Amino acid sequence: MWRYSRIPELDLADYLPFVDELPTDDGVPAGLAPVVARLGRCSATVMVVNGQVVHVEVDETATAAGVQVGRLTELDPEGSMLASVTGEATNAFGLLHDAFLAEAVLVRVPRGVVVADPVAVLHWTDADHSATFPHLMVEAGENSEVAVYDHGASPDVDALVFPVVELHAGPAARLRYVNAQMLGPRVWQLGRQVSRVERDAAFSTAMVALGADYGRLEVESVLAGKGSSGEMLAVYFGEQDQMHDFRSLQDHVAPRTTSNLLFKGAVQGRSRSVYTGMIHIAKAAAGVDAFQTNRNIKLSQGAWAESVPNLEIENNDVRCSHASAVGPVDEDQRYYLESRGVPPAAAERLIVLGFFEEVLDRLAVPAAVPALRAEIAAKLARRELDLEAGVDAGVNAGVEGDVGAEEVGAGA
Repeated sequence: MWRYSRIPELDLADYLPFVDELPTDDGVPAGLAPVVARLGRCSATVMVVNGQVVHVEVDETATAAGVQVGRLTELDPEGSMLASVTGEATNAFGLLHDAFLAEAVLVRVPRGVVVADPVAVLHWTDADHSATFPHLMVEAGENSEVAVYDHGASPDVDALVFPVVELHAGPAARLRYVNAQMLGPRVWQLGRQVSRVERDAAFSTAMVALGADYGRLEVESVLAGKGSSGEMLAVYFGEQDQMHDFRSLQDHVAPRTTSNLLFKGAVQGRSRSVYTGMIHIAKAAAGVDAFQTNRNIKLSQGAWAESVPNLEIENNDVRCSHASAVGPVDEDQRYYLESRGVPPAAAERLIVLGFFEEVLDRLAVPAAVPALRAEIAAKLARRELDLEAGVDAGVNAGVEGDVGAEEVGAGA
């Protein structure tokens, strides 16, 4: 569970839970204003500062359709929905989150409603030496459709963030979720995201992790209803001493379910990444298709990537595969570009951007993509400056490991 992580470095005594009076609705915090401008038209916008909701705005069209977005305490006073997807906390960090949770955000879409524009939930953390505990719940009713953009950012503060996200796709619902992690260089994130996908529902989750000192996210998806499908996508890029840590679970409980995971990462400088994934197929889950792919580019000798895919199959009527690779930039691609007059640095930049494009092109909120793509390009530009200064030697040195695709299956 915590293998390869940096958890021994964490000293909880350095942080205090953020406690303040409930804020008034002062509109958009300055740190989030550029994000709001880039997103354009949204069906609803929620601002969360240091774990507390400070602003809620819902479009009239969405309100008229019965869409509910806002504080959980106002929309579900009895709190019956809280932890309905995640269940009870199973470790110390989950217990901390439950104990110090200030406010949860609820997005609820009624049966049969199609929400045309995305719902934006934007988090800003600016309290130094604080611990904050954001919580987001999304309930997509039967045969509904919604896309949710969840953005977490901060200035350069020393903070600890424990986000929890619960996603429930009702029967035949189409729920798409995008998370952008753009936290400051001294922030630690220990997050958990859990989804439950009911009969014939289509679910997609996508994560873009570019910030934080140590950013950990556990992503669990339960395919609970017959005919349901789930997609997991991720892009992560580490620089300097950053570490991105992903743990995933594709849990097939019902028969005739499908899941597909594609995580792509890059590491440069002295950064590290970890991916550990599990496909679990229960005894009753016949006729399952499940796929898991993790690809990593190692751009510097001092960088490191771990990739550990796993399968646990209790039914023989399935099609499953997992694939994992860690290696340098492809020399054939580099040679092709350089032979046509592209300078070496530009060639590498084009290859890495193209490597990530397969995932970025599939994000459910296209308006968010240009800024995320620009941040990836900025990381590559900083690398080029380091190379010019002689800081980052050993480009493309060594392949740490390459595990080819493995397949296990039987005819349906």
